Amino acid sequence: MTAALGSLSPPAWWLVIALCCAATFYAICAALAMPRLGSTAQVRTAARRARARAPLPVSVLKPLCGAEPRLYENLASFCEQSHPRYQLIFGVSSSKDPAIAVVQRLQAAYPAHDIALVIDSRVHGSNLKVSNLINMAAHARHEVLIVADSDIAVEPDYLEIVTAPLADPQVGVVTCLYRAHSVGGFWPRVGALFINEWFAPSVRVAHSTGSRAFGFGATLALSRGTLERIGGFESLKDCLADDYQLARFARDHGLATVLAPVLVATDVIEPTFRTLWLRETRWLRTIRSVNPAGFASLFITFTSPWLVLGALACWQLQGAAAVPGAGMRVALAALGTSTVGGIIARLALHARGSASLLQFWRDLPLVPLRDALLLLQWLAAVFGSHVIWRGVRVPVANADGVATVDMAAVPGAAGEARVSAAPRRAAIEVSDGR
Repeated sequence: MTAALGSLSPPAWWLVIALCCAATFYAICAALAMPRLGSTAQVRTAARRARARAPLPVSVLKPLCGAEPRLYENLASFCEQSHPRYQLIFGVSSSKDPAIAVVQRLQAAYPAHDIALVIDSRVHGSNLKVSNLINMAAHARHEVLIVADSDIAVEPDYLEIVTAPLADPQVGVVTCLYRAHSVGGFWPRVGALFINEWFAPSVRVAHSTGSRAFGFGATLALSRGTLERIGGFESLKDCLADDYQLARFARDHGLATVLAPVLVATDVIEPTFRTLWLRETRWLRTIRSVNPAGFASLFITFTSPWLVLGALACWQLQGAAAVPGAGMRVALAALGTSTVGGIIARLALHARGSASLLQFWRDLPLVPLRDALLLLQWLAAVFGSHVIWRGVRVPVANADGVATVDMAAVPGAAGEARVSAAPRRAAIEVSDGR
């Protein structure tokens, strides 16, 4: 590395310095943006405003597939809502799905709640989750709908907060960010850092600059009228990036996407390096598919490698005349300031992404590993053309391409024909890594 730096020309040196400074600037922005969305004050304010309005009756659609760790606890959090009128609909595609027993436990534990279990094996397209939603939607009795992933847990005021913006007819979809909890050992802890200290801050930074081009499977709240305007869940049946596309289709009709301040909790359960690598590279390749320009700029968000490069460059400059004259002093000052500032910003970002002081110190040694792994995954995503989704090798199509899924290879879809996606903006799930 030092030999390569020593051979750089003066313009190349200034490029390295500019990139190191840009990485530090991003880290500072990310650290500053962390408390601005999902802070306790914002959530309390949103809850007060929601309670001041007449609550909208809501049907919550929860597609399920298999018995995940903590499934009962996560689903039970939806039964503890302060909202006065809501319906819970859980859907599976097989009568042998172990999630059925979990739903039955909920029905027994909360007999006064409106809890429906839909078991329907009909497949409507290449996206089995959307097929499940199509089957479940017929049982929804209220005008406001929420689609939420199975692996999230919510606070009691969640329904009131995420449905309140829908009182504005200009709002199409309300979504929200999530905070990761590791379930298991070492690699789930590394995976939780992916969400808490890279994905969530990047969304906050984008949101603070005015971007609303997102939609997360953790929560998608919309009215039945909005769903009908975009063609219902049927419009997503051949689109694997269903949550992203749902919000995008609503924006195509002139309806806004709102990012609610409430944060939900999600579990990171990948037990091995391989499973974590597959999930996170799938995520990054999907970003490349739906937003090539944004993906190309992601390399600047992996802070630790840039800090190492900046420190090496600063050391190399002191013993070489690579940058002549007064420019040497400017280059050293810029690199030194950038490196120190970047370290402080990265520590601040880690602190704001940690739930406790104990977690901060426990996971601090993982920060350089996490950032370096992100850089390697980004490089792998640059060149990869396929991902593994629920055990199936799936091509990541470009914006105008066609994604093909071998349904016979998908668990729970044996005997189905090979289905090709419609020529929409086909991509793998963007918003959650699973």
